[in-house]
Amino acid sequence: MKNLKILLVDDEVEFVTTLAERLRLREFQTEISADGEEALNLFDASVFDVIVLDVFMPGMSGFDVLKELKKRSSNIPVILLTGHGATEEGVEGMSLGAFDYLMKPIDIEELTEKINAAVKGNK
Repeated sequence: MKNLKILLVDDEVEFVTTLAERLRLREFQTEISADGEEALNLFDASVFDVIVLDVFMPGMSGFDVLKELKKRSSNIPVILLTGHGATEEGVEGMSLGAFDYLMKPIDIEELTEKINAAVKGNK
């Protein structure tokens, strides 16, 4: 699906900027945030189709942001990004309401498939 609006949240600015550019090349609209507070402010100010959220960030963790997002809009699909081999974090995120998770480093094709699946509502 093209022209979906995606919020990318990751404290690694170079990573999230590059990811946004790669998604734009695939005709997604992207906004980026480097921390949880900013992400919640962007979420409140705009409408997103999917949120891609890093688990480990300073300040508010991805889990904290996920919990707050689910309080505000239980139907927003959230895809978590976790570190190498961090399956436990992905499983915990799913129990908190995440749609799915990906391990870093991410494969852009796999991410776009998960984004499209999240919008369609199936895994």
